[in-house]
Amino acid sequence: MIETTLGGLTLASALAAVAVVALAGLIRGITGFGGAMVMAPPLALLLGPRLAVPITLMLEAFAAAPMLPAASRIAQWRVLAPIALAATASVPLGVHLLAVSDAVTLRRAIAAVVVVFALLMLLGLRYRGPHRLWTSIGLGGLSGAMTGATSISAPPVILYLLAGPDPVALSRATLTLYIVVISVVGLALLALRGLIDARALWLAAAMTPPYVIGLLVGTRQFSRFSDRRFRQFTIAFMLASAIVVLIA
Repeated sequence: MIETTLGGLTLASALAAVAVVALAGLIRGITGFGGAMVMAPPLALLLGPRLAVPITLMLEAFAAAPMLPAASRIAQWRVLAPIALAATASVPLGVHLLAVSDAVTLRRAIAAVVVVFALLMLLGLRYRGPHRLWTSIGLGGLSGAMTGATSISAPPVILYLLAGPDPVALSRATLTLYIVVISVVGLALLALRGLIDARALWLAAAMTPPYVIGLLVGTRQFSRFSDRRFRQFTIAFMLASAIVVLIA
């Protein structure tokens, strides 16, 4: 079987992984969300969850980092703080699940998370109440555990923040900060558990260029798309790809 220099993957697996992260970057650039939901299930299938989770977190943190200065100036810190603190406290639970769970079971769990939240987003179901403290803490706890186990933390926070009365720009800024914070926390705990090795670092570095290229192209093409229709297409695509991984 032919192997490449991309972390010892077969040629077919390497090309598929590059295509997946480039597409994830493109979709994230156009819609502002969805990078982890697009790439986590197929990368879990191609690489296994224990490689896919840290790679996805590294790429997501890298993509969001340049937006931090602008986002930090307008973010809703009062809403962000309890979500981020609760998520930080629950990330270790998710990391533990990643370390001890069967790879096939965990891969399907990652796909199932995407299926559930893609359906919720496709149907337009969102949280409709005010941003109460205990709601934020509960949602942060769920999101943190999801981060450690699956690398997918944003969907519940998206459903929570973007449904409120605040301007979309403020909610997106808060979401950007949250993604960076929780990704860094998740990566630190994964490293402490020995789940980030040289191969994961090498693969993440090798996949960064196609992800960034996709992100830049997507950002430049944003104005050419109908936001609502493309978001619906993106979520439907996430749903279809996750279902394929779920039954594979």
